[in-house]
Amino acid sequence: MPAKVNWPEAIKPLLKKYKSKKHPLDYESIYQLVVMVVLSAQDSDRNINSLAPALFKAFPDMKALSKATEDTLQPYVGKVRNFGNKAKWLIEMAGKIKKDEAIPLNLEALTALPGIGRKSANVILREAGKPAEGVIVDLHVVRVAPRLGIASGTDPKKIEKQIMDTLPSSEWDAGMAMSFLGREICRPQPKCEICLMRDVCAYYQSLQS
Repeated sequence: MPAKVNWPEAIKPLLKKYKSKKHPLDYESIYQLVVMVVLSAQDSDRNINSLAPALFKAFPDMKALSKATEDTLQPYVGKVRNFGNKAKWLIEMAGKIKKDEAIPLNLEALTALPGIGRKSANVILREAGKPAEGVIVDLHVVRVAPRLGIASGTDPKKIEKQIMDTLPSSEWDAGMAMSFLGREICRPQPKCEICLMRDVCAYYQSLQS
């Protein structure tokens, strides 16, 4: 086992590498981001990016979306995983928010909306440039964090809490940084030889012993 890692210090190179990197969802406004985040759950960012232009041409803002029905949305989101529920959530959410300026930008209000859990809310806050109120834990972080040794288990909520307990709130963007690391380097078959975290990584150390 590696010696106990000082994570607030050890995570800094990773935070620096991905500090200003935009989320892979190709949005142009907070409204678009919120809609795309809801649609992307259990689906790929690539799929959502490909259908977004037509969707937002038809429903350019929250006001237009609030007048949508499941039937009018279906042609645009029918290829999205679980589109039936997601269409319901989007219509209900738009009905509550009504206009773009009223989109809430804090964790409690966002997670009170249909279709938005902690991960989605944390993504929205990050991309909106708001202070982190939690840590983004997506499927990449569920793989990367236990490999690194900064967290354990497979439950996203528990992993988030462990990271929040380990790092100061100023470093909570580590979640998105680990997500980028997981997309690029720490893949199911990891490219450890080019990873900037290998010196502190429990998984890498275990390969060396």
